[in-house]
Amino acid sequence: MTLKTTMNKYRLFAPGPTPVSEETSLAMAGPIIHHRTEPFEKIVAEVREGLKWLFQTKNEVLILASSGTGAMEGAVVNTLSKGDKVIVVDGGKFGERWWKICKAYGVEADVIQVTWGQAVDVKEIKSRLDKGGYKAVFVQASESSTGTYHPIREIASLVKAKDDCLCVVDAISALGAVNLPMDAWGIDILITGSQKALGLPPGLAMVGLSDKAWKAAENSTLPKFYFDFKRELKNVQQNTTAFTPAISLIIGLAQVLREFKKEGLENLFARHARLAEATRQGMLALGLQLYSSSPVNSLTAVKTPEGIDAQKVFKILQTKYNMTIAGGQDAAKGKIFRLAHLGYYDDLDVVTVVAAVEWALAELGHKFTMGAGVGAAMKTLREL
Repeated sequence: MTLKTTMNKYRLFAPGPTPVSEETSLAMAGPIIHHRTEPFEKIVAEVREGLKWLFQTKNEVLILASSGTGAMEGAVVNTLSKGDKVIVVDGGKFGERWWKICKAYGVEADVIQVTWGQAVDVKEIKSRLDKGGYKAVFVQASESSTGTYHPIREIASLVKAKDDCLCVVDAISALGAVNLPMDAWGIDILITGSQKALGLPPGLAMVGLSDKAWKAAENSTLPKFYFDFKRELKNVQQNTTAFTPAISLIIGLAQVLREFKKEGLENLFARHARLAEATRQGMLALGLQLYSSSPVNSLTAVKTPEGIDAQKVFKILQTKYNMTIAGGQDAAKGKIFRLAHLGYYDDLDVVTVVAAVEWALAELGHKFTMGAGVGAAMKTLREL
């Protein structure tokens, strides 16, 4: 029997954009203010301190009006020169983006191809670093195309021992959901975007640089204009930006950081870990398998059973229940679906998305005990 519903409430469970809290939406709905005024400078000053707290760094965090990819490109052009050699970890669509950016600027990328759904073997990075001559290692903290976490602490430790090599981490779908203490671990460049764990609309990228990264910026000869980090540094130190900023988004960011501080970093990371584990247990209880052998706490990638197209799960949820999740990309298309739990999510959100997946799978003919996934998710949430 096909379930029928007249409900039309929209629910968003994709790993970006993610839901925006009511308080943040209201903060951004206020009258627009000019960006070269004292009221806006006060907001930037608040955001500066909040971002240092979130990135866990003593250094400034730059704020760019762009998607996260803009900060990725900026990380390349501000610290490297044409002909430099770098290591790129490519375990998905976003690892692939690193070497494509490098290629566009004449940077030679030694690509470590990682099977989708697996984390990079740190020994592979060490063997290359030991040869010498590399200026940077580029890696994702959360490869959101596969739901995989790479061992950032171990990678950063290896790179930290190399005086002229940088550890560059794309944490666009990780920062705020996963603990990535920039200074303590020795991460040289840490990047995030507004539309993931920060729970803002798309349009902001944020990037923190270590002292070693700023030193590298002094020697970089690649062309740069809009993404000129040295110019942005001078401006942010004066509580402004080099170019017209995304004013409303920065006002929203100030509110998000207030909410995060109220929750506390430890609780923030614990909440994401708890929601992630409940989602995983819910999927496993349905007889499904996780796609990643190193699952990240920001999203869960799930394999569909043999004979069931994952894109059909996506379509049913979208058309029948007005819910957006994410499908697989490239080689994983039709094989996996992805459920987000980063940012503005709570226990009942997890129960809701697991229930919706049960309905979709039942319609597609998958055999399981109805409610098994929801029950496992609820049990996990109560126990953790």
